[in-house]
Order: sequence, then C-alpha cells, then structure tokens
Amino acid sequence: MASNRHLGRIIVLQSLYEVAFRRSCGDVTLDEKAVIERNIVRYSDAAKDANFVTNFALGIMDKTDELDGKIQPLAPDWPLDQIAKIDHILLQMGFYELLYHAEVPPKVVINEAVELAKAFGGENSSKFINGVLGSFLKILQPGESDKESSA
Repeated sequence: MASNRHLGRIIVLQSLYEVAFRRSCGDVTLDEKAVIERNIVRYSDAAKDANFVTNFALGIMDKTDELDGKIQPLAPDWPLDQIAKIDHILLQMGFYELLYHAEVPPKVVINEAVELAKAFGGENSSKFINGVLGSFLKILQPGESDKESSA
C-alpha cells in the first residue's frame, strides 16, 4: 500500500503539473478530470488506488487558494509565481495532506514530498520543501518537535 501511495503521489504531481502548465498557456480545452483519469489509466497496472489519486488531486485543486494562503507566509522571500512549479505543487500536496489527511503521519508526508522533490525538482528543491513543510508542521503541532528532540 505504501509504495502504491507513493506512485499515487507521483500521478497527482504529474497531473497537477500538466494542469498548471496548460492553464498558464491559456488552454481552453483543458479538462482537469480528464487529465487525472488519463494519468491513472497510464499507470493502472501498478497504481491500484485510483480513488486516492482522484480525491487527492481534486482536493488540492479545490483548495488551491487556501493552500497558497498558508504557503506564502512560510516562504516570504519567494512569491508563489517565482517558486518553481514543481516545488509549488509539492508544497500544495504536502500542506493538503497535513491538513486533510490526518491518518498519514506528518513525517511520512514530509518525507514523501522531499523524495518527490529529489526526483522531480531542482538541485535545492528538497531542502526548500523540507524547510517550508517543517515550518508548517511546527505551526500545526506546536511543541511536538521539542518533545521529539528531548526524548
């Protein structure tokens, strides 16, 4: 299941990236759900949890403004339009999962985002993603990191 979720996150990343690119090009034929469905079908032999992918991707698209409103204060030196698109999407994915998927341990969310940043982002993407998500986690769970470091 864990590796299936990892592949699912890759499909979400790929789908959201395509949607963002096509929007930025003014593609009037864009159908977000069709993009997600096509990418699920492409990996159907290995990705078995289509509902996870669909709900995750559509959830992020539905909450984009809210997520960006939480991301921007934690990356004040980087206006959202100047953050690499892959990094921006990875942050949206991480924030969404931390906020709306409490069943996934926060360390798993951050580790997955960092691993995806290493695989698909730039040279410093993983450090940037780790720092911003770590800062957000401290806001969501104040004192938790202090407990872990004193243990």
